[in-house]
Amino acid sequence: MRDVVFTRRSGWIPNVVRVDGELKLMLGAGADANHEPRTFMFPIEETHRAVIQEDLARHLLLWSAVLPLCDAAGTRGRLDEEAAVALLDPVLLSAPGDVDAIFRRIPWARGRLVAHGADIDLLERGQVWAAMRGATETSDGKRAQKYHADRRRAERGTVLGPLDSAILMYTGQYLHGSTVPKRKSDAVDPALLPEVLRVVATAEEACAGMWISRDPRRGKRATDKRDWTRMEAAVDAAVRRAHPELVDDAVRTVTFLMCSEAADRSRNTPMTPMEDDGRAAGGPAASGDRAGKAVLSFTDDKGLEKKWRRDQGRSADAEFWEFVGDRSAADNEVFTIEDEEMGEGIQLHFYADSAARITTVREGAGGTDPEYRVEYCLVDGVRGYRSLVTAFVRGGCAALERHGPWMADVADFERARRRRGAA
Repeated sequence: MRDVVFTRRSGWIPNVVRVDGELKLMLGAGADANHEPRTFMFPIEETHRAVIQEDLARHLLLWSAVLPLCDAAGTRGRLDEEAAVALLDPVLLSAPGDVDAIFRRIPWARGRLVAHGADIDLLERGQVWAAMRGATETSDGKRAQKYHADRRRAERGTVLGPLDSAILMYTGQYLHGSTVPKRKSDAVDPALLPEVLRVVATAEEACAGMWISRDPRRGKRATDKRDWTRMEAAVDAAVRRAHPELVDDAVRTVTFLMCSEAADRSRNTPMTPMEDDGRAAGGPAASGDRAGKAVLSFTDDKGLEKKWRRDQGRSADAEFWEFVGDRSAADNEVFTIEDEEMGEGIQLHFYADSAARITTVREGAGGTDPEYRVEYCLVDGVRGYRSLVTAFVRGGCAALERHGPWMADVADFERARRRRGAA
């Protein structure tokens, strides 16, 4: 039978319980293999209970010292009770100087003390006892997260200035650099907000007119990595030139903000450069081009076929890339567009950044197989593929000539591929 002897308002701070007549300290820490919280207990004496109940600072210090032992127990191991009990007297009953000394020799959970109001400067100087003079029973998790984020930066040699910190707060990336950035003006000190917005305006001006188009080779909502890299480089250079005092973390978060917003616009806008290649190339939009193919067949490497007809309304380009976005996968990276009436087609090899144009030289007759001419070319990213598709839709294999060079000799083509791979 277990009875609670002493507990604080915050449920996570260790409780004193009595189990079959024996006093124990009980705390929750870590998780088991099913991600459920683990509970640990170890015996204490009445003298320890009295200090725990009367002295919040020592109670929190003991918690901080025991947590690494709980972490060491893992998802199913046993708590090292002997080591836990050995901490009781030094932490709860020793003089302040001795407490500092024990914390210089053992691992302890810094973030836990920071969350409960410890003075960070004193903690960093090893004055653990003095740091806990302002300890609070309530916990501030964000304060601990900020502390850990600052320590990680310090380990990399990064020290944030006020504007750097404000920019990271503005994008929501102060605590976690992998968080998708957003614009959070209310998170910034009003006195610094105008400076932050000037930096953001510099970034916006640097990428004005640029876009990050979708890359259906990697799924319906994937975006073009090359477009991302291009915009990232432009923003990075402009921000560093205009604001040389900013640290790398601040510059990176602004470039990430610009690129992620551009990618979101592409994903959420019905008409994108992927579907409007003609306009991007300076010609009439493909969706309005009625001089191109009338009927086309799309197939993938799994044998699935889809027919497109001009009278369906949407352009062949848009229908084909939607087909690719729906079907493309690691084991499905070859897609073909065929004009059966003209006896020609183009095959895209996404896995090899290459393509083949196929024309019928002689129709099969009398039981003989038809004869085809196959020519290969290297392709430069998804924009190169979009240009090939648009050209074929409008003018067939003849319109692909300027997108070469096209190589009929497979050995020549393989040598070209290897040269590009080595460059």
